[in-house]
Amino acid sequence: MVFRWLKTFLPMGLYGRAALILIVPIVTIQLVVSVVFVQRYFTDVTQQMAGNMLPLVRQIDAAIRAAPNPEQGFDDAARIARVLEVNMTEGPADFTEDQRVFYDFSGRVVIRELGDRLAGLQAVDLSDLTTVRLSMLSPRGPYVLEFSRNRITARNPHQLLVYMLSTGLLMTAVAFIFLRNQLRPIRRLAQAAEAFGRGRTIPYRPAGAVEVRAAGAAFLDMRARIERQIEQRTLMLSGVSHDLRTPLTRLKLGLAMLDGEPGVPEMERDLDDMRRMLDGFLAFAQSDAADGVAEAVDPVALATQAVADARRGGGEVDLGPVEGGDVEALPMWRPAAVRRALDNLIGNAVTYGSRARVTVAILDRAVRYTVEDDGPGIPEDRREEALKPFTRLDPARNQDRTSGVGLGLAITADIARSHGGALRLGSSEDMGGLKAELLLAR
Repeated sequence: MVFRWLKTFLPMGLYGRAALILIVPIVTIQLVVSVVFVQRYFTDVTQQMAGNMLPLVRQIDAAIRAAPNPEQGFDDAARIARVLEVNMTEGPADFTEDQRVFYDFSGRVVIRELGDRLAGLQAVDLSDLTTVRLSMLSPRGPYVLEFSRNRITARNPHQLLVYMLSTGLLMTAVAFIFLRNQLRPIRRLAQAAEAFGRGRTIPYRPAGAVEVRAAGAAFLDMRARIERQIEQRTLMLSGVSHDLRTPLTRLKLGLAMLDGEPGVPEMERDLDDMRRMLDGFLAFAQSDAADGVAEAVDPVALATQAVADARRGGGEVDLGPVEGGDVEALPMWRPAAVRRALDNLIGNAVTYGSRARVTVAILDRAVRYTVEDDGPGIPEDRREEALKPFTRLDPARNQDRTSGVGLGLAITADIARSHGGALRLGSSEDMGGLKAELLLAR
């Protein structure tokens, strides 16, 4: 689009854009009215008043020229000047050039009109905003005329501009207060939606305009429906897992009584696989449930503890240096959920590779955990598939060493999304295996 470049200069927030929409018309109207008023009204009025003053000045000059001698001419002119309420002084003026204050716009019109239409005018002094002084030259000699500025320009021309500016500022302040009250419900709705996207539920009540109330009510319905679906999924999988544990236990006891019979070890391994599958289903069902409440978490200490626990379990895991600055404000996370995500990534790394490395990067708005290994990795065309629940990529990742059900990465991705982040899979340039990046909002 032609005006696409304007987007780089526009505010990003709704409050800033609404304020801009409010301010631009007000400022434009103020400028247009000011320019038109100054150019049309003040200019025209000043020209008219200057034209009315010209005959009086010419009458004084004519009296000087008509007298038989200079003395009588200046006496007659002074008498006429007193009648016209003009102060006349015989002799040269103490100024030789036009003078005015820089912000005296009407004075510029006065100087131009008098200079073009008054013969014998040498200079105009408008340095005093209340007085006009004219340096005149006649055949009888120089003289100075002085009269009130109100006789040649409009009185207090700045008052309209002051009133207009004051009214504009007052109306802008009132509009800002009204705008803030109208945008407050939208910000509350955005905060509630952002918190729910991070796995937290904060109180929210629809308010504001009709459209905002409708959006808020729709959000509450959507949140309640999602919560019901999560609860139903959790209850269903938890119930299935719990109900299947009893027959599995009986089967295990029955096999224990058949110790030494052919095929018993294989059946016991099948039972162990079924138990691990049930544990995986239960963990997946609880991935969206509340793993405690959100609290301030030290991301570096969390990674350090996860690496230390992995080492105690026999894994060769290294903790790399922390990238970025220190964490001034600790992020609000659910520590049990984040720890589960880290354990899943580290567990996959030590399962499919012989060595793993964990690094922490403190970004401006997020924390990035990177887990790399020296295993076979995941092909690029199957990385998106690997994040789906119940997906196993064993042929590509050393099937002899795995016994999972394909839920580890799916659970980790869910935890990342519930914390306003994401899980990204790639290739490790240093170690040659999989590189998993866990991004969590701060």
